[in-house]
Amino acid sequence: MCLIVLAHRMHPDYPLVVAANRDEYFHRPTAVAAFWSDAPQVLAGRDLRGGGTWLGVTRQGRWAALTNVREPVEGAAARSRGLLVSGFLRSQDDPQHYLARLARWGYRFTGFNLLAGDSRALASYSNRDVGVRVLPPGCYGLSNHLLDTPWPKVEQAKGRMHALLARRDFVPDQLWDVLADRQLPDVATLPETGIDRDLEQALGAIFVQLPDYGTRCSTLLSISREGHVRFSERRFDSHGKMQGESRFSFTLVR
Repeated sequence: MCLIVLAHRMHPDYPLVVAANRDEYFHRPTAVAAFWSDAPQVLAGRDLRGGGTWLGVTRQGRWAALTNVREPVEGAAARSRGLLVSGFLRSQDDPQHYLARLARWGYRFTGFNLLAGDSRALASYSNRDVGVRVLPPGCYGLSNHLLDTPWPKVEQAKGRMHALLARRDFVPDQLWDVLADRQLPDVATLPETGIDRDLEQALGAIFVQLPDYGTRCSTLLSISREGHVRFSERRFDSHGKMQGESRFSFTLVR
């Protein structure tokens, strides 16, 4: 997944709002979002190669999401980073404790950022940074560098989320338009990550569209003040055309 924007305790009706695009090679086998047969409390898509996921939530309101860190040379990972998301969703650890344990052996993975939250706290950890961060209420953005690195797509998506949250008629579905934005950023605003500038620009769009790689799915997750969870996933082909949509709603198990 290459873009996550979220509002943590920023809206009176929605303590959590997450909007995310997963960018991946189109040939990588993936299962659509569903409750997992081997972990019935977990709702998420699934990477059928590595066995983990990029974003998911549980019936108890635990949730996690992950992005890779873009690095000029990335070695082969012994294990899929998506297992770090499913590991939190399957566990009973609070976010801080899970990420603190992970910080002791996270060097075994190639670069990643992990967000983990529950009804009490939200925390983040990257194995390319120092320490676990417990996040105060706020609006956050994450792409393929550290949390809130001001890449154009991150800043644009965060700004639009802020504007929507300020509206009296805000509902999370308004964020679909943000996730669907295919406008390419100005080359002069792009970061230097060691890749070709034309590719950097293509990857700098909120919705990425390349022949063999791009936005495979968009996801909205929200939890209301009353404990009602909505999780929606839209899936796209290599031409950027929507191929399906799944919607789930349930009340948290306290």
